Amino acid sequence: MTSGILGVVTTIADTLTGLAGTQPVLRLQNRLRVARAEQRLSQEQLARMAGVTRQTISAIENGQYCPSALLAFILARELNKPVEELFYLDERKS
Repeated sequence: MTSGILGVVTTIADTLTGLAGTQPVLRLQNRLRVARAEQRLSQEQLARMAGVTRQTISAIENGQYCPSALLAFILARELNKPVEELFYLDERKS
């Protein structure tokens, strides 16, 4: 790809590499364990309420699994919390 009057050649890979170095890395974090403890629920109980396995709840709490938007809203509803109180974006510089 060529840009500018001087004909500077820039590849898409160069552009992406440059952007990746300046953009923060976003990760979905959660407060699911705390909210579950406030309700005095076990992972198994919350899993049953949300229609998933206990292993899914454990993986979400440990940051090993990112829930779908639908599951995030179901968990929020079952815990009587706004979804943004359970899940939030963590920005870290790469």
